[in-house]
Amino acid sequence: MTDSGRVMELVNLWESGLSMLKESMNQDDEVPHIFVVLGASGDLAKKKIYPTLWWLYKDGLLPKKTTFVGYARSVMSIDELRKRATPYMKLKDGQEEKVNEFFKANRYVKGSYTDDAAFENLNGVLETIEKGQKANRLFYLALPPSVFKDVTTHIKGTCMAKNGWTRVIVEKPFGRDLESSSELSTHLAGLFSEEQLYRIDHYLGKEMVQNLMVLRFGNRIFSPIWNRDNIASIIISFKEPFGTQGRGGYFDEFGIIRDVMQNHLLQILCLTAMEKPSSTNAEDIRDEKVKVLKCMQPLRMEDVVLGQYVGDPEGEGDAREGYLDDPTVPKGSVTPTYALARFMVKNERWDGVPFILRCGKALNERKAEVRVQFRDVPGDIFGNVQRNELVIRVQPNEAVYVKLMTKKPGMQFGTEETELDLTYGSRYKDLPLPDAYERLILDVFCGSQIHFVRNDELAEAWRIFTPLLHEIEEKKPKPISYKYGSRGPAEADELTSKSNFVFTGTYKWSNPNKL
Repeated sequence: MTDSGRVMELVNLWESGLSMLKESMNQDDEVPHIFVVLGASGDLAKKKIYPTLWWLYKDGLLPKKTTFVGYARSVMSIDELRKRATPYMKLKDGQEEKVNEFFKANRYVKGSYTDDAAFENLNGVLETIEKGQKANRLFYLALPPSVFKDVTTHIKGTCMAKNGWTRVIVEKPFGRDLESSSELSTHLAGLFSEEQLYRIDHYLGKEMVQNLMVLRFGNRIFSPIWNRDNIASIIISFKEPFGTQGRGGYFDEFGIIRDVMQNHLLQILCLTAMEKPSSTNAEDIRDEKVKVLKCMQPLRMEDVVLGQYVGDPEGEGDAREGYLDDPTVPKGSVTPTYALARFMVKNERWDGVPFILRCGKALNERKAEVRVQFRDVPGDIFGNVQRNELVIRVQPNEAVYVKLMTKKPGMQFGTEETELDLTYGSRYKDLPLPDAYERLILDVFCGSQIHFVRNDELAEAWRIFTPLLHEIEEKKPKPISYKYGSRGPAEADELTSKSNFVFTGTYKWSNPNKL
């Protein structure tokens, strides 16, 4: 097939997928839908929410009668809102008319997050849009946690749909520990049913995270060996090659464990470790994830390595500055910017297999991946056989590849490491992958909670992490220093080695899309 033929095939595949998705969506185009962005003047709204709503709008995936209402304390016009969001909307030539149409469907309301009259005014605007018809309302809380309770109380008391459904999207963090999370959950449960709440973790919307279930349960070659008899260890990584970049004040309040590990990485662990659900129904999947968490003990300090980056005197630009050099970071802060933790899932499938979660800032590369390392080949007759690995690369350059041993080409009977490679940028070239927020916000319109965090799931996650977080806050252990642009503390490599993960350094995946 020619390159142009392949492109057309992929375009047709994309358009066919959109068509099937529209047909399967539980939406009524004749019923007005109002999407309310609370915190419309903030960074999350301009960088993620409005661009996502635009992408869904231009692809025709939203109900035809959808109106977008921004709400915040700032004075702002629709033109100002447009100027703020446009740089993040990835606009293409010829879309001007469609963009104008999108912003004509937008409204903006200024108001307080704590004032009854302000929410009564918001409700009046929503009712004017609905014109007495049956209508559905969606509220996205792109807000700091400090106002969650006030805003949700006002939504319940003043802004619920009168003749239609209401759904509320809550952005993380969902509390700081088990106590605060339970307090927030109790508050929300007193206002809304679980079916009305959508706790969003955008990692659950990523293509390769969702692919985990298909790889595990849709392939005979993996299902029978996905257990302690064949797998030595599993590492789930999240690495960023930059520091706090002037946002240290916000980061210091939460730290790397709350920011990444307790939510994003733990969710991936659950999908990697869970038993096969009875169906792809949201509750069946979330039931199995909760079962995994219940098999995990609270994290202990001896199973953790904490680090904090320092500047590299020989580096360039930002690399010269350490975490404590950021003027927004409190002086002498011991907040970790790197964490590696070892977990055990004590059930029949995984008994004895370490699950290692690691995440950090100012490291040597940008990468998020799941690396499943299989046990050694018994009776190695070749003398230098390395372990097989299955790698699911979440970002960047989405890929699935299996590291395996083959014979070196030539006269000799030597072996070498190579891979069976599915790189999305090569196999699905020119086929756009949906953004994680795009997929998740569409799920809310459709009423699908498969990729959202349930209340009991959240409670179990905090049960596992809260004792460690409290110990760190009370004892304030000094994190191990690591240089900006490095792989992290050497002590982290020592813990992974003790956890039955073998790093040889003899193999490195190369992106086939690079010329």
